[in-house]
Amino acid sequence: MNITKEFVDIEKSAVKLTVTIAQEDVAAAYNDTIKKYVKQAQIPGFRKGHVPANILERKFGESLKADAAGTLIDKSLNEIFEDESLKDNRPLPYVQPVMEKMPELDISKDLTYTVTYDVFPKVTVNNFSGINVKEAQVEIGEKEIAEELKAVQERNAVVIDKKDDEPVEKDNIVTVNYCELDENGNILEGTQREDFVFTVGTGQNIFKIDDDILGMKKGDERELAKTYGKDEQNADLAGKTKKLRVKVTAIKVRNLPALDDDLAQDVSEKYKTLDDLKADIKKNMESAKNRRVRELKNNNLLEQLVEKNQFDIPASMLGAELDARWRMMAQQFQTTPEQLDRMFSSSGQTKADMLKEWSPASEKMLKSRIIVDTLLRERNIAVTPEEIEKEYERMAAESGSPLEEVKKRYEDARAKEYLIDDVKEQKLYDELYKEVKVSKGEKISFEDLFKN
Repeated sequence: MNITKEFVDIEKSAVKLTVTIAQEDVAAAYNDTIKKYVKQAQIPGFRKGHVPANILERKFGESLKADAAGTLIDKSLNEIFEDESLKDNRPLPYVQPVMEKMPELDISKDLTYTVTYDVFPKVTVNNFSGINVKEAQVEIGEKEIAEELKAVQERNAVVIDKKDDEPVEKDNIVTVNYCELDENGNILEGTQREDFVFTVGTGQNIFKIDDDILGMKKGDERELAKTYGKDEQNADLAGKTKKLRVKVTAIKVRNLPALDDDLAQDVSEKYKTLDDLKADIKKNMESAKNRRVRELKNNNLLEQLVEKNQFDIPASMLGAELDARWRMMAQQFQTTPEQLDRMFSSSGQTKADMLKEWSPASEKMLKSRIIVDTLLRERNIAVTPEEIEKEYERMAAESGSPLEEVKKRYEDARAKEYLIDDVKEQKLYDELYKEVKVSKGEKISFEDLFKN
């Protein structure tokens, strides 16, 4: 097909494509359309396949021209978008080109049409000036190891019922029934909750009633009036007073095992002594710390690159990302996207509100991803089989797993591809850190390192 094409970049990473198809191709396409319908048409007075072309044109001329024009447009777009030399001007996979106006077909003239569509953003990442990446400073000492050992104790604790005459105390595991009351002490319909379990002192309950149930015994019932400050994180409680009725139905205590060699052996047969366990805990914490520090360091670098190398992302790309997040949330709630929308609507929020709230973070994430992909391509970052082998060995040493077991996890082609991509990115970051300033960041605790 003899076609000419003109690409014009427009705002928000979109392209306007104008295509002109030569007159001889237009005429040929129209004649092919006539021949196709001559074989198919059924008109009273004529046998199928024997309707004269001029009769068809007289009765269905405009429809035939529209059909031929549509065929020409589809064929020409497919030819353009399959051209490898024009791959940077291909539409994003989840959008369709939009035609400004359907052209009228005239077999004596060239056919010209214009479509617009979103493309992958064209980004030039060349501004590295003034970038200073902060690297968090985290130390793992006896305090941090002791906290992790306490967590090990709690995971191996034995939970037993307290006696009926023993009161609720901090760190007890309680089961309660509760409901909200109106001004007259009547139960507000729909607020009843039975068999709610939480650990006293953690604040892991909606109304923060930890201190209010201290001293209660199994079977005790108490009415409470709680006033919440305006700075309360839960917007439904902020600045309000709630009347509650709470009944304690069970009280349990967690008996922690002693920190000794027996505990270490109970955790895993690979430990013989408590010191073995502590050494492994420290090793694992160091590995986790290094991964998290590098992750934050990479994020900080990308934030600065996004700030210094401004570009727009297409609305369709952001929309696709937000839709994917919404569907993922629906899966987490074990429901459908439509039902999730209804769930939020019933609580006073809408899907539109949620997507608007997510938009800034999603846009930042997409821009970071685009910058990484652009730099990987521009710098021809690749990995060798030997580098992947070294990565297997590193993971095996870090996790304490046999090398063959680690390799087995990546026998699946997709899993192997993810690993290769990750190693490529780490090679890219290693290159970039030679081109920017890296300085010590603030000192933070191991616990704070993993918050948010």
